[in-house]
Amino acid sequence: MDIGTAILIIGFAALVAAFLLLVIGLVYSELMNSDIPRGVANRWKLHMVHGLFVGIAIVGRILHRLGVCHQISFLRRFVACFLTRLNPVPAGLRVKDMKFSDVPVRVYEPTTVCDGLRRGLVYFPGGGWVLGNIDSVDEVCRHIAKETNTTVVSVGYRLAPEHRYPAPLDDCEAATCHFLSVAEAEFSVDPRRVAVGGDSTGANLAAALCQRLARREIGHLLFPCAQVLIYPALQMADFNLPSYQQNHAVPILFRGRMAFYFLQYLNGDMSLCQDVLEGIHVPNELKPRYEEWLSPSNLPAGFLARGYDKHPTPEYNGQVYHAMKDGLEHEVSPLLAEDADIQKTPPTFILTCEYDVLRDEGYLYRKRLLDMEKDVTWHHVAGGFHGMINFFNQGWLGFPSAVQVLDCVVDYIKKL
Repeated sequence: MDIGTAILIIGFAALVAAFLLLVIGLVYSELMNSDIPRGVANRWKLHMVHGLFVGIAIVGRILHRLGVCHQISFLRRFVACFLTRLNPVPAGLRVKDMKFSDVPVRVYEPTTVCDGLRRGLVYFPGGGWVLGNIDSVDEVCRHIAKETNTTVVSVGYRLAPEHRYPAPLDDCEAATCHFLSVAEAEFSVDPRRVAVGGDSTGANLAAALCQRLARREIGHLLFPCAQVLIYPALQMADFNLPSYQQNHAVPILFRGRMAFYFLQYLNGDMSLCQDVLEGIHVPNELKPRYEEWLSPSNLPAGFLARGYDKHPTPEYNGQVYHAMKDGLEHEVSPLLAEDADIQKTPPTFILTCEYDVLRDEGYLYRKRLLDMEKDVTWHHVAGGFHGMINFFNQGWLGFPSAVQVLDCVVDYIKKL
């Protein structure tokens, strides 16, 4: 080996070592800034999963800054290759990929004998509007379809930042309306017993879709019979609710990360992130109404037990508001809809988790629905954290609490 080759090898090894040291240092820093309370179920496993996710996110961030690829594209590829396990289709279930009005969907049909027409569920995957897809909720949809004898349609809506609001919601509407129109003729499903649902931002899309359809009052199509909302994201007016304060550093959804997702969905301007977290985007004339709907006094006493400090009223900034004003509309923040829109919503299932920044808005949406005398079923997972069901039946990544969540969902759907 000549000296030139040796120098190249040593130089390359030094670069690799420097890169690894940088990643390790950043991972350590991120882990030190996270907080997994003792009440979280399977804390040790969540520590491991969080460390893995942080490492991958940091590598993606570095590659993004080097111009190699977008960090979100890197995360999507990693999750698809290493954190999504597609098992063989179980007996008693038929699974096929299709398109409804040009929107990719995956249909899960039970093959067992059914007296009459089946019920249906149109499911929207979560993932911050940037990561979720049909594969990421494959095990969840299989389980629901088989355990409830329900035809489930999982919707592969377009993702941000390539396709921002309202594209994902438009896709969900197109796929849902298509299914409702052909449910009986092509799938032996009763269109009067078709619910919509999702987890996290997928639940946001489900709630927003129900309000959109109710506003349009499309006479020739039936309305979803229920909405199934699993730890839903429902508002971007207040990032200082008790659950945001208590769980701001609890994996896998941090307070700042939720603002990041909303902004990716809306306009991609990450310079607004801190402004949104502070709340300076909310106009003064809307604050009294939002404070009434989002008041911590509407929460159970137990939700305040881990501490809460009232956030000072921020000074309104009109420039920030106009940059992301769609975020306060009901199609992005269903919790902030007018009473008339809330009144038209179908029966609702809401599941919240104690160690989740989105905990409070799920409960506050429940209260708004109850105030309108709507039918609401609420379940709260005391040891739960955001994103649990994404690990359902994923081998060593699985969490028992994810089974608890899906058991609640299955029980509710069986009654539709």
